Amino acid sequence: MDTFVSLHHFANKIRPPSLGPNRLEDVFDMFCRGVCICRPFWDHVLGYWKESLEKPQKVIFLKYEEMKEEPIIHVKRLAEFLGCPFSLGEGTLGVVDEILRLCSFDHLSSLEVNKNGKSSSGEENKAYFRRGEVGDWKNYLTDEMVDCLVQIA
Repeated sequence: MDTFVSLHHFANKIRPPSLGPNRLEDVFDMFCRGVCICRPFWDHVLGYWKESLEKPQKVIFLKYEEMKEEPIIHVKRLAEFLGCPFSLGEGTLGVVDEILRLCSFDHLSSLEVNKNGKSSSGEENKAYFRRGEVGDWKNYLTDEMVDCLVQIA
């Protein structure tokens, strides 16, 4: 649900101003039908999830909500997946905490390059940052929309 809300905001940020913003309801309908900026969202996520089950040594499947809930566990899991596990010394010296600080939403969104830079495809980097909060969908989706997404998922 948060993915959809983020996608809606992102699509409006990169949409030419002359076209005006996309209506939430219109984007929601397309999203539920699998129409998305890059490719059908459901196929995209399911493809990576299946690959992570079939080839866990090559594909790791991370969920933003879980990473936000237990960031230390997931940073360590990611380091192990990449073949660079943290040593005991690094754990006690605060290396994991420093990585979490450097990779935090607040830190990354405040970098000059992300405030004023552009991606290689021309979008402003700040379009990739919104709130980074789990559960923000509650401020946008109706009960009917939630029911629809639950049925699809």
